[in-house]
Amino acid sequence: MKSIVCVKRVPDTEAKIVIQGTGIEKSGFDYVLNPYDEYAIEQAVQVKEKEGGEVTVLSIGPKDTATQIRKALSVGVDKAVLLTSDINGLDSSATAEMLTNELKDMEFDIIFFGKQAVDGDNGSVGVQVAQKLGLPVVAKIVEFELNGKTATVTREIEGAKEVVEVTLPAVFTAEKGLNEPRYPKLPDIMKAKKKPLEQKEVAAVESKTTVVKMEYPPSRPAGRIVGKGVEAVSELVKLLKEEAKVV
Repeated sequence: MKSIVCVKRVPDTEAKIVIQGTGIEKSGFDYVLNPYDEYAIEQAVQVKEKEGGEVTVLSIGPKDTATQIRKALSVGVDKAVLLTSDINGLDSSATAEMLTNELKDMEFDIIFFGKQAVDGDNGSVGVQVAQKLGLPVVAKIVEFELNGKTATVTREIEGAKEVVEVTLPAVFTAEKGLNEPRYPKLPDIMKAKKKPLEQKEVAAVESKTTVVKMEYPPSRPAGRIVGKGVEAVSELVKLLKEEAKVV
């Protein structure tokens, strides 16, 4: 069983982001593997441990993205491919196109994605790749079970759970709760340094969208105390209706 996990490096979620023009200042913080991609990696490794086969990580980014990819290699991934290019400002459409161009020449039974990247929060790349490859896709899965060439997956919808059976090859995007990503062990970190990591220079695809403005959210106004006890209820309701406009 061959699985490919498409991953992205993102700014550390604990980093302080500084807006610069229509983007962010790209120094002064660390990069990490996208947290949702870690669930995708763990699921692919579990499939390999149960069914045999191999797991490949595929990513787009600058050459130093190799640092984050090595983490994936230290938790059970067998090899990696890093597409390097002039990638500043890639939107989800261009990202999906570049990944698809590479995936067309790769062998796989399953492609995993995280449900979304925590920097762009679009949540559409995995679905776009599936469409371009002509493959079935189930997004935001929280359970995964494999039976031969059929996968049974569960996704949470409003007020219920939806169970879907899919014939492989197929694409899945991982939601938090699908599994518990493992931590790399020191011996595995050392072994990861010797695992294959191919870097391929590719031409960037033109984005279809452009960021025209980026700004911080407005500051919250200071809180107010409108009174105490039952006597304050009518004034509170009035303010919620007339000022906050939430009732």
